[in-house]
Amino acid sequence: MRIAFLAAPEGVEQVELTEPRKAAQDAGHETVLVSTKSGEIQAFDHLDKADTFPVDEVVGDTSADSFDALVLPGGVANPDFLRMDEKAVSFVRDFFEQGRPVAAICHAPWTLVEADVVRGRVLTSWPSLRTDIRNAGGTWVDEQVKICENGPNKLVTSRKPADLKAFCQAFLDVFAQKAG
Repeated sequence: MRIAFLAAPEGVEQVELTEPRKAAQDAGHETVLVSTKSGEIQAFDHLDKADTFPVDEVVGDTSADSFDALVLPGGVANPDFLRMDEKAVSFVRDFFEQGRPVAAICHAPWTLVEADVVRGRVLTSWPSLRTDIRNAGGTWVDEQVKICENGPNKLVTSRKPADLKAFCQAFLDVFAQKAG
């Protein structure tokens, strides 16, 4: 399975990128770091700069058709930058329109709100997104991980880095169902 990990050039929460990516690789999946610009992305450990990671593909030069699934890591700035980039928003929306599974953690559902794909869905996130999700027509729940099957695809969401183990297991299970 080929999985896209979408991150802005700056602002992704490092652990929310590296742990899910490692879990996917350990499960035998190909992971592809997609960003809005070529080069490297700058990850963060909360508000402090952390490591950089090389971009594999640029969102404007690829499409959802090239992937089996999508993971959206969080970080406060990451989804805020992504939701301001129409190509990134369109890329995310295409996964939903094509019925491909999506996983998002922490602040990442902001990009889902911008893509207008949360209406009728039940999801979780960092608590500060609760109102945005509700205003976009979704139902927000405070759960470690939520798998929503309302709609054309399965959506896996989690709240924060402390939920990463459950998040990784849930999205790997959902993605395996899609592959099978």
